[in-house]
Amino acid sequence: MLITFIGSGNVATHMAAALKNAGHRIVQVYSPDFQHASMLAYHVGAQATNELHAIIPDTDLFIVSVKDDAIIELVKALAKHQKLIVHTSGSTDLNSLLAFTDKAGVLYPLQTFSKSREVDFAAVPLCIEGANDDIKNQLEQLAYTISKNVYSINSADRKILHLAAVFACNFPNYLYTVAQQLLAEHQMKFDMLKPLILETAQKVQEQPPAAVQTGPAVRNDRVTMDTHLQMLGHQPYLQEIYSLLSQGIIKNNNVGHEDE
Repeated sequence: MLITFIGSGNVATHMAAALKNAGHRIVQVYSPDFQHASMLAYHVGAQATNELHAIIPDTDLFIVSVKDDAIIELVKALAKHQKLIVHTSGSTDLNSLLAFTDKAGVLYPLQTFSKSREVDFAAVPLCIEGANDDIKNQLEQLAYTISKNVYSINSADRKILHLAAVFACNFPNYLYTVAQQLLAEHQMKFDMLKPLILETAQKVQEQPPAAVQTGPAVRNDRVTMDTHLQMLGHQPYLQEIYSLLSQGIIKNNNVGHEDE
Protein backbone atom coordinates (compact mmCIF):
# COMPACT_ATOMS: atom_id res chain seq x y z
CA MET A 1 0.00 0.00 0.00
CA LEU A 2 1.13 3.56 -0.72
CA ILE A 3 0.96 5.60 2.48
CA THR A 4 1.51 9.26 3.31
CA PHE A 5 2.13 10.41 6.87
CA ILE A 6 0.78 13.72 8.06
CA GLY A 7 2.89 14.32 11.12
CA SER A 8 6.35 13.23 12.23
CA GLY A 9 6.05 12.77 15.98
CA ASN A 10 6.49 9.71 18.16
CA VAL A 11 3.48 7.75 16.89
CA ALA A 12 4.17 8.58 13.25
CA THR A 13 7.83 7.62 13.63
CA HIS A 14 7.13 4.15 15.02
CA MET A 15 4.13 3.40 12.81
CA ALA A 16 5.85 4.54 9.62
CA ALA A 17 8.85 2.32 10.38
CA ALA A 18 6.59 -0.66 11.11
CA LEU A 19 4.64 -0.18 7.88
CA LYS A 20 7.83 0.20 5.83
CA ASN A 21 9.27 -2.96 7.38
CA ALA A 22 6.02 -4.77 6.52
CA GLY A 23 6.51 -3.96 2.84
CA HIS A 24 4.37 -0.87 2.44
CA ARG A 25 5.75 2.19 0.68
CA ILE A 26 5.82 5.47 2.56
CA VAL A 27 5.35 8.05 -0.18
CA GLN A 28 5.69 11.27 1.74
CA VAL A 29 5.98 12.75 5.23
CA TYR A 30 4.44 16.14 6.01
CA SER A 31 5.23 18.31 9.02
CA PRO A 32 5.16 22.09 9.51
CA ASP A 33 8.74 21.64 10.68
CA PHE A 34 10.71 20.61 7.59
CA GLN A 35 13.61 19.26 9.64
CA HIS A 36 11.29 16.89 11.51
CA ALA A 37 9.63 15.78 8.29
CA SER A 38 13.02 15.22 6.69
CA MET A 39 14.31 13.08 9.56
CA LEU A 40 11.39 10.66 9.40
CA ALA A 41 11.29 10.70 5.61
CA TYR A 42 14.98 9.77 5.48
CA HIS A 43 14.47 6.73 7.71
CA VAL A 44 11.50 5.39 5.72
CA GLY A 45 12.66 6.33 2.21
CA ALA A 46 10.02 8.96 1.62
CA GLN A 47 9.83 12.53 0.37
CA ALA A 48 9.57 15.29 2.95
CA THR A 49 7.49 18.46 2.79
CA ASN A 50 6.30 21.21 5.08
CA GLU A 51 3.81 22.61 2.57
CA LEU A 52 0.25 21.28 2.40
CA HIS A 53 -0.06 22.29 -1.26
CA ALA A 54 2.96 20.11 -2.04
CA ILE A 55 1.39 16.92 -0.73
CA ILE A 56 1.34 14.25 -3.42
CA PRO A 57 -2.21 13.00 -4.08
CA ASP A 58 -0.91 9.75 -5.61
CA THR A 59 -1.27 7.66 -2.46
CA ASP A 60 -3.68 5.06 -1.10
CA LEU A 61 -3.87 6.31 2.46
CA PHE A 62 -3.25 9.42 4.50
CA ILE A 63 -2.37 8.71 8.14
CA VAL A 64 -2.92 11.88 10.17
CA SER A 65 -0.79 11.52 13.28
CA VAL A 66 -0.75 14.93 14.94
CA LYS A 67 -2.07 16.64 18.07
CA ASP A 68 -5.83 16.31 18.43
CA ASP A 69 -6.48 20.02 17.96
CA ALA A 70 -4.75 19.96 14.55
CA ILE A 71 -6.57 16.95 13.07
CA ILE A 72 -9.67 18.68 11.71
CA GLU A 73 -7.91 21.41 9.74
CA LEU A 74 -5.57 18.87 8.16
CA VAL A 75 -8.42 16.53 7.21
CA LYS A 76 -10.25 19.47 5.63
CA ALA A 77 -7.17 20.18 3.51
CA LEU A 78 -6.68 16.53 2.50
CA ALA A 79 -10.31 15.67 1.72
CA LYS A 80 -10.06 17.14 -1.79
CA HIS A 81 -7.75 14.30 -2.81
CA GLN A 82 -10.59 11.76 -2.33
CA LYS A 83 -8.31 9.21 -0.67
CA LEU A 84 -8.77 7.24 2.54
CA ILE A 85 -7.86 9.36 5.58
CA VAL A 86 -7.35 7.94 9.06
CA HIS A 87 -6.18 9.47 12.31
CA THR A 88 -4.25 7.83 15.15
CA SER A 89 -5.96 9.62 18.04
CA GLY A 90 -7.49 7.90 21.02
CA SER A 91 -9.98 10.66 21.79
CA THR A 92 -11.06 12.18 18.44
CA ASP A 93 -14.41 10.92 17.18
CA LEU A 94 -14.63 9.40 13.70
CA ASN A 95 -17.55 11.74 12.99
CA SER A 96 -15.08 14.63 13.07
CA LEU A 97 -13.60 13.27 9.86
CA LEU A 98 -16.93 12.30 8.30
CA ALA A 99 -17.90 15.98 8.22
CA PHE A 100 -15.39 16.38 5.39
CA THR A 101 -15.01 12.96 3.75
CA ASP A 102 -16.79 9.62 3.68
CA LYS A 103 -13.44 7.88 3.17
CA ALA A 104 -12.41 7.96 6.80
CA GLY A 105 -11.22 5.71 9.58
CA VAL A 106 -9.14 5.33 12.71
CA LEU A 107 -5.90 3.45 13.34
CA TYR A 108 -5.14 3.99 17.04
CA PRO A 109 -2.10 2.29 18.59
CA LEU A 110 -2.54 1.73 22.31
CA GLN A 111 1.03 2.28 23.43
CA THR A 112 3.35 4.97 24.73
CA PHE A 113 6.05 5.89 22.23
CA SER A 114 9.38 7.69 22.39
CA LYS A 115 11.52 8.26 19.31
CA SER A 116 14.67 7.09 21.09
CA ARG A 117 13.21 3.79 22.32
CA GLU A 118 12.33 0.85 20.10
CA VAL A 119 8.95 -0.84 20.50
CA ASP A 120 7.91 -4.27 19.28
CA PHE A 121 5.07 -3.01 17.12
CA ALA A 122 3.82 -6.55 16.56
CA ALA A 123 2.72 -6.58 20.21
CA VAL A 124 1.03 -3.17 20.13
CA PRO A 125 -2.79 -3.28 20.27
CA LEU A 126 -4.16 -1.52 17.18
CA CYS A 127 -7.72 -0.22 17.42
CA ILE A 128 -9.49 0.28 14.11
CA GLU A 129 -12.71 1.93 13.03
CA GLY A 130 -14.04 2.60 9.55
CA ALA A 131 -16.76 4.72 8.00
CA ASN A 132 -18.14 1.56 6.40
CA ASP A 133 -17.47 -2.18 6.33
CA ASP A 134 -15.18 -1.97 3.29
CA ILE A 135 -12.95 0.60 4.96
CA LYS A 136 -13.01 -1.34 8.22
CA ASN A 137 -11.90 -4.51 6.41
CA GLN A 138 -9.18 -2.61 4.56
CA LEU A 139 -7.82 -1.16 7.80
CA GLU A 140 -8.01 -4.54 9.51
CA GLN A 141 -5.90 -6.12 6.76
CA LEU A 142 -3.41 -3.25 6.99
CA ALA A 143 -3.27 -3.45 10.79
CA TYR A 144 -2.53 -7.18 10.77
CA THR A 145 0.55 -6.56 8.62
CA ILE A 146 2.20 -4.75 11.54
CA SER A 147 0.47 -6.06 14.69
CA LYS A 148 -0.81 -9.35 16.05
CA ASN A 149 -3.34 -7.54 18.26
CA VAL A 150 -6.05 -5.84 16.22
CA TYR A 151 -9.35 -4.72 17.73
CA SER A 152 -12.47 -3.21 16.20
CA ILE A 153 -13.35 -0.37 18.58
CA ASN A 154 -15.97 2.34 17.98
CA SER A 155 -15.34 5.99 18.85
CA ALA A 156 -17.22 5.93 22.17
CA ASP A 157 -15.36 2.85 23.42
CA ARG A 158 -12.04 4.18 22.14
CA LYS A 159 -12.49 7.31 24.29
CA ILE A 160 -13.03 5.08 27.34
CA LEU A 161 -9.93 3.10 26.38
CA HIS A 162 -7.92 6.30 26.06
CA LEU A 163 -9.14 7.51 29.45
CA ALA A 164 -8.19 4.17 31.00
CA ALA A 165 -4.77 4.45 29.36
CA VAL A 166 -4.21 7.85 31.00
CA PHE A 167 -4.91 6.28 34.40
CA ALA A 168 -2.76 3.24 33.63
CA CYS A 169 0.21 5.00 32.03
CA ASN A 170 0.38 8.79 32.27
CA PHE A 171 -0.65 9.17 35.91
CA PRO A 172 1.64 6.43 37.25
CA ASN A 173 4.54 7.96 35.33
CA TYR A 174 3.86 11.30 37.03
CA LEU A 175 3.83 9.50 40.37
CA TYR A 176 7.20 7.95 39.49
CA THR A 177 8.45 11.52 39.00
CA VAL A 178 7.11 12.52 42.42
CA ALA A 179 8.83 9.52 43.98
CA GLN A 180 12.09 10.39 42.23
CA GLN A 181 11.92 13.97 43.50
CA LEU A 182 11.17 12.88 47.07
CA LEU A 183 14.19 10.59 47.03
CA ALA A 184 16.43 13.19 45.40
CA GLU A 185 15.61 15.66 48.19
CA HIS A 186 17.28 13.18 50.56
CA GLN A 187 20.16 12.14 48.27
CA MET A 188 18.68 8.75 47.41
CA LYS A 189 18.42 7.22 43.96
CA PHE A 190 15.27 6.27 42.05
CA ASP A 191 17.02 3.03 41.04
CA MET A 192 16.14 1.66 44.46
CA LEU A 193 12.45 1.66 43.49
CA LYS A 194 12.84 -0.01 40.09
CA PRO A 195 12.57 -3.64 41.32
CA LEU A 196 9.39 -2.66 43.19
CA ILE A 197 7.94 -1.05 40.07
CA LEU A 198 8.79 -4.08 37.93
CA GLU A 199 7.28 -6.53 40.43
CA THR A 200 4.06 -4.52 40.61
CA ALA A 201 3.83 -4.40 36.81
CA GLN A 202 4.45 -8.14 36.61
CA LYS A 203 1.70 -8.91 39.13
CA VAL A 204 -0.99 -7.20 37.05
CA GLN A 205 0.03 -9.31 34.06
CA GLU A 206 -1.14 -12.32 36.05
CA GLN A 207 -3.93 -11.11 38.35
CA PRO A 208 -6.54 -8.33 38.51
CA PRO A 209 -4.98 -5.12 39.87
CA ALA A 210 -7.35 -4.95 42.85
CA ALA A 211 -6.28 -8.44 43.91
CA VAL A 212 -2.63 -7.42 44.27
CA GLN A 213 -3.11 -4.01 45.89
CA THR A 214 -0.78 -3.47 48.83
CA GLY A 215 0.23 -0.57 51.07
CA PRO A 216 -1.08 1.32 54.09
CA ALA A 217 -4.37 2.39 52.48
CA VAL A 218 -5.51 -1.15 51.65
CA ARG A 219 -4.72 -2.07 55.28
CA ASN A 220 -6.47 1.11 56.44
CA ASP A 221 -3.31 1.89 58.43
CA ARG A 222 -4.25 5.36 59.60
CA VAL A 223 -1.10 5.85 61.69
CA THR A 224 1.21 5.35 58.70
CA MET A 225 -0.96 7.44 56.38
CA ASP A 226 -1.08 10.32 58.89
CA THR A 227 2.70 10.13 59.25
CA HIS A 228 3.11 10.33 55.47
CA LEU A 229 0.78 13.32 55.29
CA GLN A 230 2.81 15.10 57.97
CA MET A 231 5.97 14.44 55.98
CA LEU A 232 4.34 16.16 53.00
CA GLY A 233 3.36 19.20 55.05
CA HIS A 234 5.56 21.50 52.94
CA GLN A 235 3.85 20.34 49.74
CA PRO A 236 0.06 20.65 50.19
CA TYR A 237 -0.73 19.59 46.62
CA LEU A 238 1.09 16.29 47.25
CA GLN A 239 -0.84 15.89 50.48
CA GLU A 240 -4.03 16.25 48.47
CA ILE A 241 -2.90 13.69 45.90
CA TYR A 242 -1.87 11.27 48.64
CA SER A 243 -5.22 11.66 50.41
CA LEU A 244 -7.30 11.27 47.25
CA LEU A 245 -5.44 8.16 46.12
CA SER A 246 -5.57 6.62 49.57
CA GLN A 247 -9.31 7.28 49.82
CA GLY A 248 -9.77 5.67 46.41
CA ILE A 249 -7.87 2.55 47.49
CA ILE A 250 -9.85 2.30 50.73
CA LYS A 251 -13.15 2.71 48.91
CA ASN A 252 -12.20 0.18 46.24
CA ASN A 253 -11.07 -2.31 48.85
CA ASN A 254 -14.31 -1.90 50.80
CA VAL A 255 -16.37 -2.48 47.66
CA GLY A 256 -14.38 -5.61 46.92
CA HIS A 257 -15.00 -6.99 50.40
CA GLU A 258 -18.50 -5.71 51.15
CA ASP A 259 -20.05 -9.18 50.76
CA GLU A 260 -17.53 -10.92 52.98
